[in-house]
Amino acid sequence: MEKFVLNVEKRERTGKGVARQLRNQGIIPCVIYKSGQSIPVQVSKKELTGFMNIATREKLFVTLKMNGSEKKAILQDYQVDPVSGKLLHVDFMEVSATEKIRVSVPVVLVGEPIGAKEDKGVLQHVISEIEIEAIPEKIPGHIEVNVSALKVGDAIHVKDIIFEEEIKLISNPEDVIATVTVEAEEEIAPVIEEEPAEPEVIKKGKKAEEESEEEK
Repeated sequence: MEKFVLNVEKRERTGKGVARQLRNQGIIPCVIYKSGQSIPVQVSKKELTGFMNIATREKLFVTLKMNGSEKKAILQDYQVDPVSGKLLHVDFMEVSATEKIRVSVPVVLVGEPIGAKEDKGVLQHVISEIEIEAIPEKIPGHIEVNVSALKVGDAIHVKDIIFEEEIKLISNPEDVIATVTVEAEEEIAPVIEEEPAEPEVIKKGKKAEEESEEEK
């Protein structure tokens, strides 16, 4: 797992209005959680952006420096504006180097399935994360799954992944990570030739005839 360092400051005031003011100043409101306790903090958006660009795709250790002390943490959750996509809020979970934690690690598929190359199969990425339990040092940033050998109808399950002895699997071992399915053929509807309809003669009523005379 990669490591990052962020300088954080404790927030003395909280609330939506305060959070909005901070964001307007280029500062993101955050919270550090541990054992049911929480500490409201704030981080420079510019400094936080580099961390978030990676942490939203991989599990990262981050060292939070605050008032001369350091806390080890990982990204727990974050909020973005549904319209603009701008970062609004970040939650960190403080961790101990010796305590096991449960986290969901992203799954990355590598390779091109033989069933896709030779038989026009379609690769289906079924689950994107696997939940595990381990001490922070043993938690991988992501889990790579090689799908090159998959033929049409084949599948890779969570139980097929080999983890280190120090890592405990929490996800269901029977869950399918990836599979190759047959590409559905589009059904072409038969073309039905219709006989041309006889032209319909519409008789003008009295009013229509009068309007026609006026147009001349």
